[in-house]
Amino acid sequence: RLIFSSRNIRRRHRICLCSCEVSLASVMLSPMCNLSTAAAGTRDVHSLSLRVMSRRRHPPAVLSSSSSRCHRRNHLIATRASVNTAPRGDVKHAEAKMIERDVLRMGIPSKGRMAEDTLDLLSSSQLSVKKLNPRQYAAKMPALGDKMEVWFQRASDVVRKVRSGDFDIGILGYDMFAEFGEGADDLVVVHDALRFGECYLALAVPNYGATAGVNSLDELLAMPCWTEENPLRVVTGYQYLAKTFFENVGFENVALVAADGALEAAPAMGSADIILDLVSTGTTLRENNLKEIEGGRVLESQGVLVANRKSLLERDGCLETVHEMLERLEAHLEAKNLFTVVANMRGSSAEDVASLVMSRDSLKGLQGPTVAPVYTPGADGKPEVNMYAVTICAQKATLYDSVKELRDIGGSGVLVSPLTYVFDAEPARWNLLLDELGMEHDPIRGKEKR
Repeated sequence: RLIFSSRNIRRRHRICLCSCEVSLASVMLSPMCNLSTAAAGTRDVHSLSLRVMSRRRHPPAVLSSSSSRCHRRNHLIATRASVNTAPRGDVKHAEAKMIERDVLRMGIPSKGRMAEDTLDLLSSSQLSVKKLNPRQYAAKMPALGDKMEVWFQRASDVVRKVRSGDFDIGILGYDMFAEFGEGADDLVVVHDALRFGECYLALAVPNYGATAGVNSLDELLAMPCWTEENPLRVVTGYQYLAKTFFENVGFENVALVAADGALEAAPAMGSADIILDLVSTGTTLRENNLKEIEGGRVLESQGVLVANRKSLLERDGCLETVHEMLERLEAHLEAKNLFTVVANMRGSSAEDVASLVMSRDSLKGLQGPTVAPVYTPGADGKPEVNMYAVTICAQKATLYDSVKELRDIGGSGVLVSPLTYVFDAEPARWNLLLDELGMEHDPIRGKEKR
């Protein structure tokens, strides 16, 4: 509550705010203004001081309805002014600094579907996150011992803190990484396809009004109505990506309108001409009479693993931990849609059976079939071989076709089981990471990279 007080004024005398000619607007529109300084100009009332009372120690001052409306209006103006004077795109990011600490820090989303999918992926890769208290923001990753802290943060803050060096690594959607990372050289994408949170950032226009017949980006930008005085209004929560996109296509008559949610309603309300937002299935667009246009896709997105470049190069144990995480994640993701198929087949030799199996394209597996003898008791009780076990790996999408193919060439007793992990000789993205870091020597294997 705002109350005027003076040592020489008896406590029972209250001054009505509406009777004082102190401009609240001038106070609120000056972010750096000290309230006591603003009131110090009223010297005729014994150096009145304007105080903010945190507790009801005095009766509230009386506000007239007109002054109350004025107060709310000025507060709204001040709020808008403070937002407009410091747009996010103009914020300068601090250079990443190496802060000495004994543990690595990893940031992951704290809420929503991305948070759930991130935890599910880590758990499936034997990298479970353990949090003692559900209200805590810090957790542990027991599989990596005491060398890793996991912090739950907003996705935008994960990017910022990896960029600044407060976090060494992070998992989040690529859309947030691209928007808040702003192409910074301090950031490195370690794994670009964690296979969750798939969506894309795209332009959508109303299928009514002036854009009813617009079906492509070229048609949209060629409309003569967009001028410097009447720009194309695009509502989006991705200001940096939107600005970069329109700069790349060479279109200047555009005004970006900031919003965080319910963007689909903006064109119908008249506050924007088109929207730029994430699309998963397109159902929400269709239900709000919006449509995508050809050439309007800005970015493909899914979950990614990112890291701070200086942490990878300079922080003790960071590169080794990232290598281990890459191995675990790659092994799980590689096996995610694979099944082991085993069948018994009769044949004169292992080579004959292998040739028969490899004659079918759907039965070649990852590198080829494994053929092993099946020993059965002979007439004299001694083991003999007249049957072979064939083992292949089959994709989930073609699993039933592979089973039918095996049966067609004489397979029987077909067994199918899902794979959990497929560990390759080296994670596919490890050498790509070493190239990005400019390293010719593999620090894990202690020799030249493959």
